[in-house]
Amino acid sequence: MRALSRAIRLALSATAVFINESVSAAASSSFPAIYNSEKGTNQLLTPEAALRQMSLPRGFNATVFAGEPDVQQPIAIAFDERGRLWVVENYTYAESKVNFDERLRDRIVIFEDTDGDGRFDKRTVFWDQAQKLTSIELGFGGVWALCAPNLIFIPDRNHDDVPDGPPEILLDGWNDGPVRHNIVNGLRWGPDGWLYGRHGIMATSLVGAPTSAESNRQKINCGIWRYHPTRKVFEVVAHGTTNPWGMDYDDYGEMFFINTVIGHLWHVIPGAHYKRMYGEDFDVHTYELIDQHADHYHWDTGKSWQDSRDAKGEHGPLGGGHAHSGLMIYLGDNWPEIYRNTLFTINLHGRRLNNDRLERFGSGYTGRHQADLFQTRDPWFRAVELGYGPDGGVFVADWSDVGECHDNDGVHRTSGRIYKLFYGQPRATGIFDLSKLSDSELVKLQLHRNDWYVRQARRILQERAAEGRDMRPVHLLLRDLFAKQNDIPRKLRVMWTLAVTGGDSIDWLIEHTKNPDEHIRAWAVRRLTEETPVKQRIAQLLAHQAGTEPSGLVRLYLASALQRLAVAERRELAMALLTDRRNAEDHNLPLMIWYGTEPLVRADPSWAVAALGQTASPLWRQFVARRLTEDLDANPAPVNALVKAAADFPAAIRLDILRGMKNATRGWRKAAQPSAWNQLVQRASADSNDETAKHLRELSTIFGDGRALAELQTIALDDSADPETRREAARSVLQSRAGDLGLFLENLLTNKITMAIAVKALASLDQPDAPARALSYYPQLSREERAQVTDALASRAAAAKELLGVIAAGKIPRTEITPYHARQIASLGDSNITQQLSLLWGEVRRTPEEKARVIAAHKTALTADRLKTAHRGKGRAIFQQTCAACHRLYGEGGTIGPDLTGSGRQNLDYLLENIIDPNAMVPVDFRMSEVKLKDERTLNGVVGNTTERTVTLQTMTEKMVLERKDVSEIRHSSASLMPEGLLDTLPPDQVRDLIAYLMSPDQVSLLDK
Repeated sequence: MRALSRAIRLALSATAVFINESVSAAASSSFPAIYNSEKGTNQLLTPEAALRQMSLPRGFNATVFAGEPDVQQPIAIAFDERGRLWVVENYTYAESKVNFDERLRDRIVIFEDTDGDGRFDKRTVFWDQAQKLTSIELGFGGVWALCAPNLIFIPDRNHDDVPDGPPEILLDGWNDGPVRHNIVNGLRWGPDGWLYGRHGIMATSLVGAPTSAESNRQKINCGIWRYHPTRKVFEVVAHGTTNPWGMDYDDYGEMFFINTVIGHLWHVIPGAHYKRMYGEDFDVHTYELIDQHADHYHWDTGKSWQDSRDAKGEHGPLGGGHAHSGLMIYLGDNWPEIYRNTLFTINLHGRRLNNDRLERFGSGYTGRHQADLFQTRDPWFRAVELGYGPDGGVFVADWSDVGECHDNDGVHRTSGRIYKLFYGQPRATGIFDLSKLSDSELVKLQLHRNDWYVRQARRILQERAAEGRDMRPVHLLLRDLFAKQNDIPRKLRVMWTLAVTGGDSIDWLIEHTKNPDEHIRAWAVRRLTEETPVKQRIAQLLAHQAGTEPSGLVRLYLASALQRLAVAERRELAMALLTDRRNAEDHNLPLMIWYGTEPLVRADPSWAVAALGQTASPLWRQFVARRLTEDLDANPAPVNALVKAAADFPAAIRLDILRGMKNATRGWRKAAQPSAWNQLVQRASADSNDETAKHLRELSTIFGDGRALAELQTIALDDSADPETRREAARSVLQSRAGDLGLFLENLLTNKITMAIAVKALASLDQPDAPARALSYYPQLSREERAQVTDALASRAAAAKELLGVIAAGKIPRTEITPYHARQIASLGDSNITQQLSLLWGEVRRTPEEKARVIAAHKTALTADRLKTAHRGKGRAIFQQTCAACHRLYGEGGTIGPDLTGSGRQNLDYLLENIIDPNAMVPVDFRMSEVKLKDERTLNGVVGNTTERTVTLQTMTEKMVLERKDVSEIRHSSASLMPEGLLDTLPPDQVRDLIAYLMSPDQVSLLDK
């Protein structure tokens, strides 16, 4: 190894090192002037002074590798084979009003530390004509860069740090508008030789090669993707989460990414569908989504989020807050051994470096929280990326600003630092160039203790293979090295190098599906299924392996492989996984198996029904029953077979099937009865299970069984029955709209338990006296119940007119009409009612100029002294009345809209702009639609999952499932779910109290001043 190190140091070009700044020909003299728009008053510390605010463990030291003005706005870093640090400076990202400032440019800068003192001494501008540049990677004779809407390649095949020509567009279609800080990012080479990247949730991208038709493009909003550098293939690897902004892989090649707002840590499983911050998965038949892969959060989700923010208070295991950026799994050779193969991520609000230990758990991994590596008292610390270099030291790129990612207070562009963290003293690696090494020397580097060398050497060998060189001698060396190695991570590195250079034959991989080590077997499975369509004999081999496979990790990749097989080839592998009881209660496997078998269930229902009795997974049984029942109208035969089989199954399996059928029929009123239904009812009635009985009654009502309807009516009116059971029965009967329900409705109105349900139903009726009667019960209802009744009244013109008349007469307070209800009434399209609404309530929509004047007026009124006089407890009560139906704050409220706890609430401009002009920037999943029904009602809400039979609509008070046959029209808009005019209904003192509460750094009681 010493000889190899000498070879590395000697394999360099003979050019002299200039200890100064070098600017390449790509650096334009017309680079736009950089300006700051940040309005904060906090004083920016010098880089060296900021470094002194960092608390490091004993034995660790740090340097300012580079600081402003030499580096500014560092958003991403990468390394080349000479050990040089490439930095992306992003200047075009702007405050929310501007989004991206296209008057500016971004640039790529190269830094070198030639004497090994932990500080740069040579700086080169490589390219300065980028916009919306978020990340780069190096290799294959150039620079790969994400400049939304494009993934580009900047050629530099002679490695002179000057682009050989204009960039080549490889992919386009990345959303570069409302996505903002959720923009495509994070280029990183994977161990498999693919280029990986990430994407956030705010907007959807439709990605493909330039000029590709829409049918040849792939959708992604939040998730992980990859692109092959030589095959030019683009794939979405996994969907979900919120805004991933950090990714790396461990000693075994398992990839992980970091996330914000919801769970922070996620294992990259090809084909996975992860939980999302909001909105629906692209595939409405996923049904459930995989949760995070950690056993903790970095804030106390049951208490004030601020307790774990901004380096305040006793943090303990909390770890700083919800916002994470950058991820590194340390595999260098400088830090102490206890940190090796553990995960590090920057916690923005906690101003610290979180550390997780990755433990094998079930089919995958769980992140366990370790002590934070460091904290800093510098309020400007906003690091976004980190990585280890050739000497094992770790570089941390600090964006350096006082705002959050939303940057509502503006952007401070003239600041930025790169810190370098090392254990002991910095050590010089010398000047080297790994690309000058021979093939055999690069092969030996696969055993290096510092994975930086391993990764660089593997990429160079991959490049040489792509150039068409004869790699047979390399493959012989690698095969021999693989055979002699006992260390599994070292064997894996050799295995990946064989893969990327074309040296792992199918027969060799098949041999290693029987390897004693689970990681090698898992990678053999992944390699055998990388190129699609997978050969039939491989599918059969995988099925055989699944039947005897002891490792949950290998079974996870077998389940993942289902999605890469032709649908007709999935049966054997699916059955092997479904019949293994170990897979049924795992964190990942039940859902991964479902994602891979859903197309097969749809294509071959007979196989699915036959498999129900053999599977060990209750979840899979429920999902099969749900999927088949959803197609009842178009394809009744499979449901008949399902019901017939259920009659003969044991009670537990039968209950799973009934659960699935009930979930499928949410929102249905009538459906054709399966021919074997009565047989199932007779058999299941003897199961002595309350849940079974409930599902039988509700499904029988949908299937037109009058006896079941009568039984539900009896339960709803039974004073001795459980209150929630009574309410569920009442909802089922009223939803069925079967016959004359007048007497039944009257009886419901006389009972306190069922009154609210009955009043809401009454308000929805198209009868002359129904609105007035519903309003007569208004004083007896709770605030939440009144809101739902008002929803119903606002959906029909005659009822809305009655509602406004009662309010005008002073019988009901004007404040019962929220801005949401006002918009609902305005959408009815009746000019007389809209005029009455305007006189009584005010204008529903304003022009941008009017909104600007309103914002300015409130800003003038809400001075710091004025806000000090607020009663925050009263503000909390107003929040509960006006905002909590949709928004959560300090663990209190709904989840229809974004959680406000971690937003930029302490900025008055941010609050006023979002409240008064909520439509300025609307994520696609929060855009409103007007749904017109055939019974002349109009509903406003966000359209979610849709099936052939139903449409799901999220209103401000409930999630409604509507039958498509009842819908006459759906009009989509760019308006936010949050309506305008929220503050218009409040007197000045209440506006003050609400704003003060929203800006408060912690929770207050209703009595607090």
